[in-house]
This record gives sequence, structure tokens and C-alpha cells, in this order.
Amino acid sequence: MFVTFVPVEEILDLRRRVLRPGQPRASALTEVDLLPDTFHLAARADSGELGACATFSSEPLPDTPALAPFATEGVWRLRKLASDPSVRGQGFGKAVLRAGLDACAAHGGRLVWCSGRLAAAGFYEHHGFTPVGDQYTVPGIGRHHHFLHKLP
Repeated sequence: MFVTFVPVEEILDLRRRVLRPGQPRASALTEVDLLPDTFHLAARADSGELGACATFSSEPLPDTPALAPFATEGVWRLRKLASDPSVRGQGFGKAVLRAGLDACAAHGGRLVWCSGRLAAAGFYEHHGFTPVGDQYTVPGIGRHHHFLHKLP
């Protein structure tokens, strides 16, 4: 397995399949994907097949009371972490997450946050993220929580 930086076009199909099933490919693209400081990572099997992807962007914390006490500088957001169901449990998701956290730290990051599905809470917590604030619903997607990870 290896992890590389990739253009967003290389990961849109996996994102759509895993995070937006049944929706058009364009639904997997966000307004942040093309900003200059946003980067995309892909974890691939040795054969080159895409196993997981994640996107990181320099993005402030949402304006909610539960998040107000946290850092305002060096904040990055994890978005659209997706792992192909055929390789789940094999470390592909962990690989893109760890590489992304390391890259954020190398860019002066102090904190990484995400809006994570409750179904993925165990994964995030296992990798050092802490749920903060109340759960909320993202229309058409489901229950979420904000998760924070302080970088060394």
C-alpha cells in the first residue's frame, strides 16, 4: 500500500460510491476542493487500485459555542474520507488519515476537525479525534458529530 497526493478528479468516483450512493458524480465535489491550499490523498494497493481517499483544507472551525474555546490559527478540516468497502479493515483509511494529519502538521497545523458520521465515530476516536458538542443531522446524509484532533 502507498499514499500519494492526487487531483480531486481521481477520487470523485470513490467519494460518490461510498459517501453519496445513487447521487450524481458532481455531488461528490465541494466548493473547497479546488482552493489552492486544499489537498487530496489516495491510498492505493500495490497494484495501484484506489482503496481510500481523504481531503484536507485550511478551514476555520464552525461558529458554535462548543467549539469556541479551541484554536483559531493553524486549523485544518478533514473532509470526505472514504474507504472502498472491499478493503475496509486493511488500513487504507488509516493510511490516508495519518498522511493527512502529518501534512497538516508540516503546514503549521495545530488542530484538525471534521464533521463525521456517527457510523464512523469509532474510527475517528480510535485515531485520536474527540467528539465535541451536540450531535446534529446533515439533511439527506444522517447524524453527525464534530470531531477534533490536536496536532503535536
